[in-house]
Amino acid sequence: MRLGNMDARRDATERAGWTRFARSPASESTRRQFALFSMIGFVALFVDMGALWTALNLIGLDLYVGRVFSYLVAATFTWICNRTLTFVHAGPEGLLRQWSRFIFFNAIGGTVNLAVFVLVAVKLGSAATWPSEIAAILPYFAVACGSASGLAFNFLASKFLVFR
Repeated sequence: MRLGNMDARRDATERAGWTRFARSPASESTRRQFALFSMIGFVALFVDMGALWTALNLIGLDLYVGRVFSYLVAATFTWICNRTLTFVHAGPEGLLRQWSRFIFFNAIGGTVNLAVFVLVAVKLGSAATWPSEIAAILPYFAVACGSASGLAFNFLASKFLVFR
């Protein structure tokens, strides 16, 4: 099979059964859920920043207590949105119990995010002598890797452990 032959590749993919998975209702549902989960998380960033501003400027909390406050506001916002928009099939479990599980697993996701950040920024950064251009962007690359890992963990935990 030549690389340029699209029909041959499509036939091989169909024989392997991948197109049935790629087009299955379950995979469509998961892709839709992941897209909604991601969009809600993006909006939550601004909810988090607004809640932090409120905590610091209107309520008068210090930075660290204000950050806990803003995290809980943003996490509650994402829980409500994901419960009503993303994972509408969620059972009639007690709201407080489900919210607690959501906060718990998202805290683990935050730890995954931080661990991957440290792994990339520190371990990869010290693994070689990088050109200055690469060394300058490595911390930002580490943030992206950590964020992607945390997002994946939080989505899977939400889908299979929180909103079941």
